[in-house]
Amino acid sequence: MTALRKWLFAGLLVIVPVAITVSVLDWIVSTLDRTLLILPENWQPDRLLGFHMPGFGVVLTLLILLSVGAVASNFMGRKLVQWGDAVVSRIPVVRSIYSSVKQVSDTLFSENGNAFRTAVLVQWPREGVWTVAFVTGAPGGDVATYLRGDDYLSVYVPTTPNPTGGYFVMLRKSDCIELDMSVDEALKYIVSMGVVTPIGPAASLLESSEK
Repeated sequence: MTALRKWLFAGLLVIVPVAITVSVLDWIVSTLDRTLLILPENWQPDRLLGFHMPGFGVVLTLLILLSVGAVASNFMGRKLVQWGDAVVSRIPVVRSIYSSVKQVSDTLFSENGNAFRTAVLVQWPREGVWTVAFVTGAPGGDVATYLRGDDYLSVYVPTTPNPTGGYFVMLRKSDCIELDMSVDEALKYIVSMGVVTPIGPAASLLESSEK
């Protein structure tokens, strides 16, 4: 029975990550394949080939993104984007939703954005309890007036094992300890609930010296 239990858990360790990865990829591909619906019926790959082949939606999505990016990167494209933003900003309700989403996307995807650039160690949810968080910037607007923004950082504290949910807090710089690890390593550490321990440069040098 001990051997059977050992084999069972060993099998789960191999199968579960593979099954979840395949399921996620299948969901992504099937979702992106829906972009094919924008094509005329006569241009549908299923109709042209006579059978369904997944993945054409991924290619079409990449082509659309590259095309839009190429247009938006030149002078005329930037002017069109600015004109579109100005039009949307005049539509009630829509402008509030669009502006919020645009600010978040600009922060996350812009080359000049500073979202999730630094992993820090903070005491949360109370003193003496530590967790990994991410610096997203500094307080601004009227908040900075009351907090004296130079002394505070805007910090995102993710939940475990789902880092897409969390808490936005503003902490003193002195209360945030910058970690010598990348954002990817910190995310893996959070998602794995501490099981996957990140190896920083110091630990890597120590490990190399021991070998």
